[in-house]
Amino acid sequence: MNLFSQTFKPMLLQEKKEPFNSKKYLYELKFDGMRALLFVSPHSFKILNRHEQDVTWKFPELKEIQKNVSLPVIFDGEIVCFDQGKPSFSFLQKRFSLKNKSSIQKVLLNYPVFYICFDILYEKKSLVSFPLIERKKILEKYPDTSHFTKSPIFFDGKKLFSQVKKMGLEGIVAKQKDSFYEIDSRTSSWIKIKNIQREEFFIGGYKIEKQNVSLFLGKFKEKKLYFVGRVSISKEKFHKINVKSLKKEKSPFFDFSSNEVLYVKPVLCCYVEFLEKSKTGKLRHPVFRGLVNFD
Repeated sequence: MNLFSQTFKPMLLQEKKEPFNSKKYLYELKFDGMRALLFVSPHSFKILNRHEQDVTWKFPELKEIQKNVSLPVIFDGEIVCFDQGKPSFSFLQKRFSLKNKSSIQKVLLNYPVFYICFDILYEKKSLVSFPLIERKKILEKYPDTSHFTKSPIFFDGKKLFSQVKKMGLEGIVAKQKDSFYEIDSRTSSWIKIKNIQREEFFIGGYKIEKQNVSLFLGKFKEKKLYFVGRVSISKEKFHKINVKSLKKEKSPFFDFSSNEVLYVKPVLCCYVEFLEKSKTGKLRHPVFRGLVNFD
């Protein structure tokens, strides 16, 4: 099978909650960006996201890797934007939302992207049946450039995860050294361990959707409730926590108001887990974990 002439979905990861150490695994940082495959030859260059969509024109600066390629190759990695040395998904969203090439050219200096490469699947022939550690050796001969860098490898998962927590990064990935590359599969050979954060937030409103209910959350600062985003819960859970009885006419949020939201007095506090906060303080990937009991 000539992978280079096909489109396909990349190998996906299973998830664990706790980091671990094993001699059978190597460990990498989990970068908060866009998963992408790079199809590169001396005469062609294509970027496909994990849904097989061609996004080549959106990231022209990545084409520089082509000058270091003498054979058809396929790289697997993550397209990332950085803000003060840390991956910024909001910066990446700004880049991805641009609609034409001229607008992209205007922001290349302010919002450059980088390709963090962690695998090579093809080099004149398919490498997917090679063990990961062998594919890593093949990948090593491709030099880093201004916008292309190979993902660093670590061998102590617990220590790496501890450092990730201190730095507020997204998490780590554990990969079996002898694992083959399983196209369009989610397997236990690759495992992600996310740096889940947990905080308490007050419920200031809700909106009943078709399948669930969105709770609108806030954090008090200097006696003012600032909006941090919404979290989805089931209708069954919503009725159990009895939010409706706290009805309020106006928005309790200092910085947010919408006619679509039914507001309540912000006296109920809940636990929410999330990956990170945006620069404006909004939660990314929030998950409701229950009410706070102040008794």
